[in-house]
Amino acid sequence: MTTAAHSAQAQYDQFRQRGLQLDMSRGKPAPDQLDLSNDLLDALPGFRAADGTDARNYGLGVGLPEARALFGGLLGVPAAQVAVDSSASLALMHDVIVYALLNGVPGGQPWVGQQPVFLCPVPGYDRHFSICEARGIKMINVPLKDDGPDMDIVEQLVANDPAIKGMWCVPKYSNPSGTVYSDAVVRRLAAMKTAAPDFRLMWDDAYRFHHLTDEKVRIADVLAESASAGHPDRAIVFASTSKVSWAGSGIAALAASPANIAWWTRHAGIRSIGPDKINQLRHVRLLKDAATVEALMMRHAALLKPKFDAVLAQFGAHLGDVAGVSWTVPKGGYFIDLVTPPGFARKTIALAKEAGITLTPAGAAYPYGVDPEDSHIRIAPSFPSLPEITQAAEGIALALKLAVAA
Repeated sequence: MTTAAHSAQAQYDQFRQRGLQLDMSRGKPAPDQLDLSNDLLDALPGFRAADGTDARNYGLGVGLPEARALFGGLLGVPAAQVAVDSSASLALMHDVIVYALLNGVPGGQPWVGQQPVFLCPVPGYDRHFSICEARGIKMINVPLKDDGPDMDIVEQLVANDPAIKGMWCVPKYSNPSGTVYSDAVVRRLAAMKTAAPDFRLMWDDAYRFHHLTDEKVRIADVLAESASAGHPDRAIVFASTSKVSWAGSGIAALAASPANIAWWTRHAGIRSIGPDKINQLRHVRLLKDAATVEALMMRHAALLKPKFDAVLAQFGAHLGDVAGVSWTVPKGGYFIDLVTPPGFARKTIALAKEAGITLTPAGAAYPYGVDPEDSHIRIAPSFPSLPEITQAAEGIALALKLAVAA
């Protein structure tokens, strides 16, 4: 064993003696973030909506008018092009996929029997990939560059293969890299020629308001760009309050063209007689408008940024001179992408586990759980306390240092 390997082993063994037990496998808000929205408990002095609707009863399958208006203001679209349903946008994404498989989308036939394919920018969000895998949709990896997916590859694939029915996109502060799509990439996605007339962009705007710096990053409006390019039905935008208010008790929405909203309304009306309008009503009363949401997210950022800074500081201190190691420095979102030399992510995660730190499984950021180079580790700094995340980042760095040196 080399001197460097001996040193790495000694540092790692000393760290293990701390007996840390910490689960960082998901990007969950910490309790003090959830506390920021505790006024939801008192935000419902009555159950009548602005138009007199009794929110306790059935009906309004596309959501309360004021809830649609809230999301319309947040997403920059008319309220008529918004449907508010469920507590999680992931559920809406799943339903859109299922409706498309069974019934087709406007401009196409049911996807079942057509052997549908989705493009997946990688590294990406594991739950998107789980939906496709569970519903028999083949996935093709597309490299994610600094400004979004590699559009030369995307345009070539969609232009020549009518089986490619859609593409997953996390356009701002992407999970796990923090990538922000450039306006040029958004416009190319909106305008590109597709062999499938019923191609859809599944536009997961999960981190639209989740800034970590004073820079409030803005990107091009995919719905407006798609309409201008002659493809008004191409994009379906998803958003929620899951990391704005309470992660498990928020409200979710999709925004799309009038044709897509009518399509959604028709099929969702079979699934349900109406969403939880009481929860919509209390969120409207708490969140009020875009300015209120932005102010709340600044309070989230004040809690989150020190944790991200602590991770980055530990990585810099312990990994700055390790060849082939890099990490992202996101301006928002919930994750850092730690990149190891090829072949070391899985080993690093196993060593971290032995030291008491549970991370997202290696390969999770890729379809089918297979990272071709075994080099990406998703770091989720949000849930642990600041002292805990500082220790955890040190432990992860020491685990990687040992994995590479051994």
